Amino acid sequence: MFSTMNRHVILLLLVAFICSTAIAQKAKDRAPLILVSDSLTGKYGYKNEAGKIIVPMGRYSYSYTDTFRNYAIVIDSGNNLIAVDRQFRSLYKVFVFDNGPDYPAEGLFRIKVAGKIGYADSASGRIVVKPQYACAYPFENGKAMVALNCKTRAIGEHSTWDSDEWFYINKAGQRVNPSAK
Repeated sequence: MFSTMNRHVILLLLVAFICSTAIAQKAKDRAPLILVSDSLTGKYGYKNEAGKIIVPMGRYSYSYTDTFRNYAIVIDSGNNLIAVDRQFRSLYKVFVFDNGPDYPAEGLFRIKVAGKIGYADSASGRIVVKPQYACAYPFENGKAMVALNCKTRAIGEHSTWDSDEWFYINKAGQRVNPSAK
């Protein structure tokens, strides 16, 4: 028969084993997925490190993310440029710049929700400045120029924004003085 102390030790070992197994599984679930493409069909998918296809080929029309950690930027079946999480849920639309996703500037990239522009963190994909601006430029020197109201004006194949109400925000979305560092 086991003594009370032995039972406690066995119980502790069992709990430690279950916890370590759960932690290992969670780490495995968070391991990056790698983009795969079929040059004959033009379809894209993602596989895990073991080579198992996790995101079926063709689920997305195109993928801009070669290593899928926290989120991926893809084109969905409706031809929308979106970010998806590891459960393949759409997070938001990604702001289109130069025929592709917005470039990260100072760790943030522009996103769109309900027609408004905000900013997401390029490492995690998490929204850090709520989409609320009609026009918003990338961050530079810790601040971005934004406007709540603006007009888009076409200039040949390009366009520009016009507004009399520009102001600057910091990475927390707070208004700042344009000369602030």
